[in-house]
Amino acid sequence: MNDAIIEVHDFRKIYSTSVAVDGISFDVRRGEIFGLLGPNGAGKTSTLESLEGLRRADGGTLRIAGVDPGRRGRQLRALIGVQLQTSGLPDSFRVEEAMRFFCTYHGISPRDDLIERVGLGEKRRAQYHELSGGQQRRLGLALAVAHNPPVVFLDEPTSGLDVASRAMLHDLMRELQAGGTTILLATHDMAEASEMANRVAILLRGRIAAMGTPMELTATGAGLTKVSVRTDTGCLGQPGTTFPAVQQAQTRDDYYIYFSTDIGPTVAALITYITAQNDSLVDLRVERPTLEDRFLEITAKGGAG
Repeated sequence: MNDAIIEVHDFRKIYSTSVAVDGISFDVRRGEIFGLLGPNGAGKTSTLESLEGLRRADGGTLRIAGVDPGRRGRQLRALIGVQLQTSGLPDSFRVEEAMRFFCTYHGISPRDDLIERVGLGEKRRAQYHELSGGQQRRLGLALAVAHNPPVVFLDEPTSGLDVASRAMLHDLMRELQAGGTTILLATHDMAEASEMANRVAILLRGRIAAMGTPMELTATGAGLTKVSVRTDTGCLGQPGTTFPAVQQAQTRDDYYIYFSTDIGPTVAALITYITAQNDSLVDLRVERPTLEDRFLEITAKGGAG
């Protein structure tokens, strides 16, 4: 893949006799947000830490813009930014001191503009321990991107954050992507992955169980599509009314809810029936299976599918 900036080919990581990652392969394209999903112990952290140069691969190859992260640490530092779940910053560090420290490390001028951009302008003199969880995460992202790295690693960036802080971090991620930054996002939040990631890989017991766009993954599962219908006179409530491809049906408030394996025939038959009964359609909603539904399906099957 010519535009791949992160390359993982047959990567293996072993601890003593335990295989943490068992020969996985994937590429991440330039300017892409790629989600790395999986339950605890699936191999996400080992993969991230090896790509970040913190661990050495026990097999296969890893490349960031052509650089082997296990051998060329100095070059790697200019290529990546890392925002961890916990930053490890000293509690007494002031916001502006943290920015100066990281910028000095990378040999650049302090990025006061980033402090303002992440909404911490009024907190530049505040110590790290005085910041809220959301403010600490925003500072962590600002520090990770201060040197304009082409690749950024985000590990559970919005875990435990309030709605406003989460929205701000997502906006920053979109801005970074629009500017050409590649983001590798490790998260347990399926809604976040579905909203933010262009593609995702689901890891299970050290192997890739599924990979593709969120839409592709939800389309290939066995999950049922939910069709909720409300009509003017409630004709769907007549006894014995059935529709093709419907496996389950229920009522809630004034809605008739159908769980379908194939929404085309189901919706067509519903509309035909409602028209034939001289009823009027008030509301029709189609809800596809979510990425979380597909994730639970994959993990329940142990990776099959």
